Amino acid sequence: MSATLGALPPAQTVAPSRDDARRLRIRSWGLAFGFWTLLALSFAVRMVLSGIAEHEAMSWQRAFAWNFPSFYLWMALTPLVGWLGRCTAARGWPRFFAIHVPASLIVAFAQTTLMLLIYWPLRSIVAEPVSFGALLQTEFIYSFHLALLTYWLMLVVLRGMESQRRLKDERLRAARLETQLVQAQLQALRTQLQPHFLFNTLNAISALALADPAQAKLMIARLSDFLRLTLEEHHSPQVPLSRELQVLECYLGIQRVRFQDRLTTRFDIPDEASRAAVPNLILQPLVENALRHGLLAKPSGGALHISARREGDSLLLRVDDDGLGLHDHTSEGIGLGNTRARLRVRFGEAATLALTRRPEGGTRAEVRIPFEEFVS
Repeated sequence: MSATLGALPPAQTVAPSRDDARRLRIRSWGLAFGFWTLLALSFAVRMVLSGIAEHEAMSWQRAFAWNFPSFYLWMALTPLVGWLGRCTAARGWPRFFAIHVPASLIVAFAQTTLMLLIYWPLRSIVAEPVSFGALLQTEFIYSFHLALLTYWLMLVVLRGMESQRRLKDERLRAARLETQLVQAQLQALRTQLQPHFLFNTLNAISALALADPAQAKLMIARLSDFLRLTLEEHHSPQVPLSRELQVLECYLGIQRVRFQDRLTTRFDIPDEASRAAVPNLILQPLVENALRHGLLAKPSGGALHISARREGDSLLLRVDDDGLGLHDHTSEGIGLGNTRARLRVRFGEAATLALTRRPEGGTRAEVRIPFEEFVS
């Protein structure tokens, strides 16, 4: 009995194409350019407003000429700071300070010097002309101090972003591993159930081979149809209930050959329920259990009633038989045990499987799973 969810191919990490990688780099640099531009603009506005508040007028040209070169230089230095941060990740505090203390001094000195060299040709245009020595004396110490703070702030932010990315990747890998584990569990159940169903069916065929060869031939043909349908859904974790009923009808065709005129079936499936997504071959073991333990030993035969309905956020699947009913010593076989395991693996505590005695005689099997409309 192929009564378990089809295994999906293992989750794989697909390397991005060259065009995708280029688009990603362009997008990243675009976001970085927008961030540093907004930061430079905000500092320029702050400088102008501070000058007005202190009655020391500062032109917008001077504020832009001072801030934009500075922050664009930091934008260019961001990959270097990020690389230095990755070099010291998880290497211990001694290595961290041994690299970043001198690196912060060198990077801050280089950024400050380059910024002043860029600003020097513009100063005669946007501010009162002064000598380069006076510019160094008035601006270098403040700018160098600010550059040191900027380096360490960038380092903290970049390491935080890297840690967040790694955490996201770890969660994604954990989710993929969990998915692969579930697939392995379902595949193990599948390999256990297939021999079980085939053994039962082939045993029935062998019993008919001599007594009724025509019926044995008919059962072989219907077994072929059933296996074809189940193999078509091999890689489908879920199918619409309408498809599940189609496979179930094929299975019942095999059983009608065994029961002759002693088996009648009735389906009660509204349209809304027929569109629900259900685990592949979830009803077949319930029907098999009803036939084997409820109707097979009943001399007069019996009837099966298969129904489904939506109840709020749940889908209720029910298989009723009017057979001999449950006994106190009745234990679950392979089919029901594996069905319960499948539901637990697929839905956890959100799914239930219950067997009860019917007041009018026979057994009722009920499966309750979360309702979800099938999307192809």
